[in-house]
Amino acid sequence: MNSPATTSATKGQTGVPQRQASFPAWARWGSLVWLAFWIPVYWRAWGAANFVHLCDTAVTLTCIGLWTNNALLISSQAVSALVVDMMWALDAIWAAAFGKHIFGGTEYLFDPSHPLWIRMVSLYHVAIVVVLLWALYRAGYDRRGWALQSWIVAAAFVISRFTPPAQNINFAFRLPAVDRPLGPPPLHVAASVLCMIFVVYWPTHWALRKLFPAPSGATT
Repeated sequence: MNSPATTSATKGQTGVPQRQASFPAWARWGSLVWLAFWIPVYWRAWGAANFVHLCDTAVTLTCIGLWTNNALLISSQAVSALVVDMMWALDAIWAAAFGKHIFGGTEYLFDPSHPLWIRMVSLYHVAIVVVLLWALYRAGYDRRGWALQSWIVAAAFVISRFTPPAQNINFAFRLPAVDRPLGPPPLHVAASVLCMIFVVYWPTHWALRKLFPAPSGATT
């Protein structure tokens, strides 16, 4: 499928159609405006440690990817965020409809101690899915995205262990639903990282390879 907004499309040595990342000015500047609004708002509402969340990391890196026309960053965050944020949306919808959470992680949306408008900002979890799919349509999917995100998720889980345990950021201390760790911290972190890489990220990577061509000049 050819995007009319893409600056160019070529074929690599494998014969797979390739695209060059070139995002319009409104998207690039819009990503900066969003970061300028979102970072201070979220920092004040939830604290600096909140940005270690993989969902928040995805927002930051996606915006940087849009600003710099970096298909690799966009691709890595597509691997990271598409499934996870759709699960977030499903959990929120299920909790609103039936009063119970499927996966957890959206409890704060229903906490009246936080201003409603702050909670509504979290709807970026839905918007980022649309943004990432649009960006992949324009720029293509860089096949190195899975490898890069594998390193990012490993770093995120290690850093999460230095945040307050009560926040359980990225579930680095306790599993959702059962609210307990898998075992000693090294085992819990290693198992969590491997689960994300191979259970969540690899199928996403496989699907994106099938759905989107590679960017021009990227490894196919």
